[in-house]
Amino acid sequence: MKITSIARISGVALAGALALSACGSESSDSATDGAKSAGSSATDAAKSGGDSGSADCGKKDLKAEGSSAQDNAIQDAIEKYGKTCENNVTYNATGSGNGIKQFIAGQVNFAGSDSALKTKPKDGKIETDEAKTACGSEAWNIPMVTGPIAVSYNLKDVKDPITLTPAVLADIFNGKITKWNDPAIAAVNKGVTLPAKDIKVFFRSDESGTTENFTKYLAASAKDKWTAEPGKKWTGKGEGKAKTAGVTSSVKSTDGGITYAEWSAAKDNELQVAKIDNGAGAVELTGASASKAISAAKIDGTGNDLRLKLDYATKEADAYPIVLVTYEVVCSKYKDAEIGKSVKSFLTYFAGDDIQKNLESQGYAPLPADIQGKVKTAVNAIQ
Repeated sequence: MKITSIARISGVALAGALALSACGSESSDSATDGAKSAGSSATDAAKSGGDSGSADCGKKDLKAEGSSAQDNAIQDAIEKYGKTCENNVTYNATGSGNGIKQFIAGQVNFAGSDSALKTKPKDGKIETDEAKTACGSEAWNIPMVTGPIAVSYNLKDVKDPITLTPAVLADIFNGKITKWNDPAIAAVNKGVTLPAKDIKVFFRSDESGTTENFTKYLAASAKDKWTAEPGKKWTGKGEGKAKTAGVTSSVKSTDGGITYAEWSAAKDNELQVAKIDNGAGAVELTGASASKAISAAKIDGTGNDLRLKLDYATKEADAYPIVLVTYEVVCSKYKDAEIGKSVKSFLTYFAGDDIQKNLESQGYAPLPADIQGKVKTAVNAIQ
């Protein structure tokens, strides 16, 4: 099923902010009765497809871990949720790979991952099977945050954004192009004076969903140049740095540096961001251009497992092609029902208007409108 494009930048604007009036505990009969009434009406609105967010506050604290790509967004949601609800939610941005490992090990209640659980064996193990065993039920991939990957660089003497193609990018990150004034870069940047400066590549040394999505892009759009299998572990050239903070801070302090990182992190560090020409002209990274690429995605899961298949090789005009989706990886039915209620409560809030309407200002892009209802349905089905 193809996902249609959306016209506005609104994030996953599914359900609005919650009327969460009785968070965490049953402190009094009157408070409880009021909470039940508010929670019931909000839940009814959600079930009928209304704009109001819905869920009673959870009673149990939650631990989550994973993707650094969504860190700004989820920390914002946690802070605001905590002003209304007494149960604590903590999120540790250790990278997608670590998040999945901790989820499978039962150390966290949900994971943030920039790639869906793997359905094919790796080292004799299949992530979907491992997660099902850990949960005692099916595990779902629920998309919550869409983050473009910015090709971020530091050229102090070049003020205008440079343009890069898939082939040039592959050669840079493979170590075949080592100077910024290389003829291949100059050919797609006519009129720009490029310095005879060494290119310093920085990559994620930890297992990263951002790495996986970036290498998927290179493998799809520059097949003859990037032949390595895409994955969370970097296989190209350069100097490894831990997590998003490591690569972005290194580029910021290195004239001639380049990396791949979430747009939000590039904005936080005020890094230069390249335009990308996938074959239909140079495209600047904006919320709208990233959303246009995401609108070409297809649902690749079944039921409430909402994994998406992205078209990294798209040549659609004005579509920024290097994008990722951060999933919240959850149990469909938790062994502890109260944990399930708390996960459902927080993710309902995370998906609401109060959080989602601010995502673009943080460097994220929206999910297409017709996936929004599916996300709401999936979250509402968590037990």
